[in-house]
Amino acid sequence: MKGPLRGRSLGTKLTEVEYARVEAAALRSGVGLSEWCRRAVLELSDRAECQTDTVLLAELLGLRAVLLNVMFRLTNGEALSQDEMRQLIERADRDKHKRAAAVLSSGKNDAG
Repeated sequence: MKGPLRGRSLGTKLTEVEYARVEAAALRSGVGLSEWCRRAVLELSDRAECQTDTVLLAELLGLRAVLLNVMFRLTNGEALSQDEMRQLIERADRDKHKRAAAVLSSGKNDAG
């Protein structure tokens, strides 16, 4: 069964050394040069999109952590000093990427 018709193309210029590297990679993969390049471009595109998603999620989780801590303290009638606020922000910044990775990996486990 044939895949979808691909009517768009991309082009690039390579040095002889770069071309040889790409050609060797395609041969190792057992696919033609065009197919290897298509896969490489799409894989990199997907990876870049995933990195953007991870950064956005990390920022949202950091903001959420600060907001929830501040709201909890305020609803209990407690004030926050500048130093305490700075510590909350530093902790959120320190932990946000680890938390985002955990959330994303748990989502992959749920989907698979």
